[in-house]
This record gives sequence, C-alpha cells and structure tokens, in this order.
Amino acid sequence: MEILDLAALSRSYGILSGSWEPWFWLVPGLLIGLLGGALPGISGTMILALVLPATLYMDFFTAIIFLTSVFTGAGFGGAVPAILINMPGTTAAVSTAFDGFPMARQGRHNEALGLGLAASTIGTFIGYIILLLLVNYAAWAALKLGPFEMSIVALWGITMIATLRGGRVERGILAGLFGLLIGTIGIGPTGQPRGTFGIPALFDGIPVVPAMIGLLATSELFRLARSSFIVERAEDRVVSLPRIVAGFGMIRHHLGTLFRGSIIGVLVGAIPGVGSSVANLLSYADARRTSPDPESFGNGNPRGVVASESANSSSEGGSMGTLFALGLPGGGGTAVLLAAFAMHNVTGGPRFIADNKDVVYAIIVGNMVQCIGLAIVGLFFIRLAVVVVRVPIRQLVPAVLVLAVAGSYVLTGNLMGPLTLAAFSLVGWLFQRYDFAPAAAVVGLLLGSFVERQFVYAHQLSGGDLSFVFGRPIALVMLALLLFSLLSPVIGAAQRRRKQALQAPQAESAHQNQEEEPDQPAETSKRSTT
Repeated sequence: MEILDLAALSRSYGILSGSWEPWFWLVPGLLIGLLGGALPGISGTMILALVLPATLYMDFFTAIIFLTSVFTGAGFGGAVPAILINMPGTTAAVSTAFDGFPMARQGRHNEALGLGLAASTIGTFIGYIILLLLVNYAAWAALKLGPFEMSIVALWGITMIATLRGGRVERGILAGLFGLLIGTIGIGPTGQPRGTFGIPALFDGIPVVPAMIGLLATSELFRLARSSFIVERAEDRVVSLPRIVAGFGMIRHHLGTLFRGSIIGVLVGAIPGVGSSVANLLSYADARRTSPDPESFGNGNPRGVVASESANSSSEGGSMGTLFALGLPGGGGTAVLLAAFAMHNVTGGPRFIADNKDVVYAIIVGNMVQCIGLAIVGLFFIRLAVVVVRVPIRQLVPAVLVLAVAGSYVLTGNLMGPLTLAAFSLVGWLFQRYDFAPAAAVVGLLLGSFVERQFVYAHQLSGGDLSFVFGRPIALVMLALLLFSLLSPVIGAAQRRRKQALQAPQAESAHQNQEEEPDQPAETSKRSTT
C-alpha cells in the first residue's frame, strides 16, 4: 500500500482551483466558528448543526470546506474565554484554562492568546499533514481498536486527574471520582436508570456544559468579585496587537511540546467517540509529566497552553481520517460532517477513499489552507476579544452570569440547564474553598459515561472472560502505558522526598557552621588583648 498517491494528488489541484466558491465561504466559516466557540454554551458541534442546512444547495466539496472551516474556527474559539475569564467555550478547551487564565491574571493575556492561536494553527496543520500521509492506513488502524482499547484511552485521561493537582494527588483523585459518579447519572448502557431519584429530567444525565461552566467559571467569578479587574495592575491591562503577534512567535520556544501534543491529538482523535475532549487532557498531563518544573503548571506556564491547544486542534485531522476511512465520527463535530455526507449522497469508508482519492486529498489540502486563514483571521479576532480585560469586574460578572444562564437554557431548552449551572457553581466554589480542584471533577464528568459504556461493550464481547485481554496486544501495550502514567507521579514524588531528606542534614550542618563563624573573630580579639 503506497503512502501517497501522486496522481490523485495532482488531480486534486484541479478540484481546488476549479471554482472560487469554496474559498469564498472560507473566511465566513472561520468567523462563525470563532464566534460560536467563544460563546460558552454554544459549542462547536451546535454551531455546525445550525449552519448545516445552509450547505444543502452547495456542491459537496464547497459544503465540506465551509463546514470544516467552521470546525477549525471553533477549535480555537473555545480557548478565548478559557484564557480571558476561565470559562472554556468548548469541552476541548478545559485544560487551556489551567494555565491560560493564570497568565491573563498576571497581565500576559496578549501573549497567552497569541501563543494559543499559534499552537492551534500549527497543530491543525500537523494533523492534516499526518492525515495526508496516512489516510490509506487509517481504516486498518481504526479497525484494530475495539471498545476495550477505547475505554483504556478514556481511563488514561481520567488518571491524569491526579497529575493535575500537583502535590495533592489524593484530592485530585477524590474530585475526579466525584465527577465520574456524576457522569454516570441517567439511563445506563444496560437500560437501567441510576441516581435519578425518579426525576424524569435526569434520565438523560447531568447536562455537561452547564455543569462545566458552573464548576470552572461561575465559581471563579465569585472569587474575582473582590477584585476590580481581571488584571489588577493598570499598566498590564494593555490590549496590544504587537504583543499578541509576539505571543504567536513564542511558539518557537515550545516546539517539543507542540509536536508531542499534535501527535497525541491525531492518535486520540482517530478513535471513534473519544475526540478532542480527551486529547487536550492527555497532552496537558504529558507536558506536565515531562517538564523539569511540573509545579509551575496551573500557575501560568505557557507550555500548558501549547500542549492543550495543539492536541485539541490536531485531533480534528485524526477524526477526519476516521470519517473518511470508516464513515464513523470521531466526535460531535465529525458527526455533523457525516450528516453533510449523507445530505450529498456520499458514504464514507474504504471504498470512498479508493474511488475518490483526489476529492479526499483536495479536502485535506483545503483544510491546510484554512490554517493560514485561521492565523490571519484569528489575530484580528483576538484583538477585539481581549478588550474584556479592560472591563471592570462589577460589570463583567453580571454580564458573564447572564450569558452563562442564557447559554445553559439554550443548550437544554428548559430550566434544567440554569438549575444545573447554579448547583455546580456552588459545588465549584466549595471545591475551591477546600482546595479540591474543580477541573478534576470536570474531567471525570466528561469521560465517566463514555468509560462505562465502553467497558460494558467490552464485557459483552468477551463474555466476562478476563483472558480476552491477553489476546489483544494493543490493549496490553496501552495498559502498560496507563500503569506507567499512574506510577510515575508517585515514583517522582518519592524521589523528591528522598532527595530532600538527603539534603536536609547538609543544610543543617551548613547553617550551624554559619552560626559558629561570628564567634571566632571575637575569640581571636580577646586573645590578642590578653
């Protein structure tokens, strides 16, 4: 099987240059995606679904270019409120807020947004480069991953909770378990209701986005209410396009994190049903684990922003590969794209790639061009959005709360959304008050139902026989990596304690020597007087 079909690639140039219409819709699509991703509660999937009917009278290639430009724009749009007000616009931007918001509080909001845009743009480009080279192998690789492997990947994301808490591993695990339990409320994979207390509104589970906004954003607003501005120092509340561009250029200092995050994003994005919500967490945890200064994560480390944004953006390429190769969506966004395929009487799968390789290559190359468009449009979008740091907190808090309540209501269509927002705002405030990491609970909430569902499928396939695992070498490798990620923070902490224990006697001895030294001149002076 050849890596790249050069004849099909040359034919794709004819598709790309055959009409101006696909390129006419590129910039509007990016702007719609950026705006949709930046509005909490209006997710990228929702905005894709809203614009889907507009593609009915477009030809197939134009429709896909327009929809993927919305998809690409939303991929970065969620990072803007995550960095500026600690309110991720999408679930894929959860870990962007971990270091992006502390950077904004330190007056580095321009640099954080520019760096996030660079990581998102280059990550998306890398994802599509990998897809271009490996699209012929995508179907074979995706079919090797069953529900057991998918559940391990999601569990891997949940085990990263402990590393997100730094030294308080146990509190991170407890917060994650809380989110995991909340995520299983509703009708389970076996058809049995759990934790609903007979309330029909809970049969579909806890609304994830209102709960996430409550845990992360509105609880943070309660704490900010005592401040005058998001950025305290007036000289740091500067909105500067040159500083945003300088932040974009800072990516050259974090190339290792960028490439690792992009690879993680493509691999995780290619797994059907997992998507960018897991990819950004795995990449963030990997960056923290490999950092020489892991304690700086969560306090404004730029590597945290790069790791999260590169992974959640490059996962788009992986999920598109699964869509092309198997006709299966990698996440919510590609599920809407699958609907667009159906609207134009196109079916994804190995046969689609074999018969329409030039179209596949044209879509991939078109998405690479979108990355250049995102870099340009995104810079000017950031320039307008970053003005929020100049808004006084007394005006910002009610405005954000109104937006959050409205978004929650729109998302659920009833009062369940706003009530969930209010309840989890209180829970998030209590978590912050007692140092229990709301972000860890969000991770468990996002992945809980998925892990349970995949484990049930794996149990049904294996008939409850644990030896089933030993016949799946990919699962064994993934289990080994999972165990390594669990044990590495514990081993690292033990090594640090041992190092501190060895250094303590030396430090005490040096301190005693310093105390004795001043007495020696006094004794010498006394002898000379005698």
